[in-house]
Amino acid sequence: MFNFPEKLEFSIAGIIDAIVEWILTNLDGLFDLISTIIVYVFYYVETFLNYIPWWVMILLVIYIGYRLYHVGMGLVLGLLLFLIGVFGLWEMMIYTLAIVLISVVVSLLIGIPTGILMAKNKRFEKILLPILDAMQTMPSFVYLIPAVMLFGLGKVPAVFATTIYAIPPVIRLTFLGISNVDKEVREAGMAFGSTPFQLLFKIELPQALSTIMTGVNQTTMMAMAMVVISSMIGAEGIGEEVLVAIRNLEVGRGFQAGFAVVFLAILLDRLLQGTTKKLQGGDDA
Repeated sequence: MFNFPEKLEFSIAGIIDAIVEWILTNLDGLFDLISTIIVYVFYYVETFLNYIPWWVMILLVIYIGYRLYHVGMGLVLGLLLFLIGVFGLWEMMIYTLAIVLISVVVSLLIGIPTGILMAKNKRFEKILLPILDAMQTMPSFVYLIPAVMLFGLGKVPAVFATTIYAIPPVIRLTFLGISNVDKEVREAGMAFGSTPFQLLFKIELPQALSTIMTGVNQTTMMAMAMVVISSMIGAEGIGEEVLVAIRNLEVGRGFQAGFAVVFLAILLDRLLQGTTKKLQGGDDA
């Protein structure tokens, strides 16, 4: 009486497995192409980052921090990057940063146009909103399963899983920003003969810039969180150091790697926030 009746139980696991099996059978060539592209892009991004001397990168961060905020903030951001190197995690940081950068760029290339389309098409909005709700409430570890099935282990599934996990915020906030543009501003633009293209790029996107950049920031932070979890499917970087520390119960090693992740996240967050304020023409923080 108190237990749920077995006759009413129904599992969707078999249906999902069948869909995945069909995808693997019929779209194998597509995923091989995607994997090849990710490998090449990752190689060039990581190589570029490794070609920059560590001291040049730190000085560059200090200068950018100074330009976006003030000299004090630049020195703090430079110190955070320096400490990652002091911890002996510089090369791992470069690997992690490469995954985050690729995932965020792909998320923006897909997410911003998708958010704009949602704001312009009510039917598309109604279809996509429940999907975004599901994506944002789905446990992050679940994204590792299709990533491994489609791409195996290593950097490629890490980029795939990180992108899928990080993309909802930029879609939602782009949609929100475009939707909340003042109707009077739109009407004024249309009254002056603006085409839909001009209306979007000269009125709506500039008006929604603050909200969109908040989405970019949230996407970057979610990518940072997911890239650590991706160490479970063979991704290297700082996340792997955290995973090894957990396996060996090395508390100090785990906290050191954790602090490095926090420092990198703070660094990216402050740089993005500062860039947003500059684009808006606001005051320095």
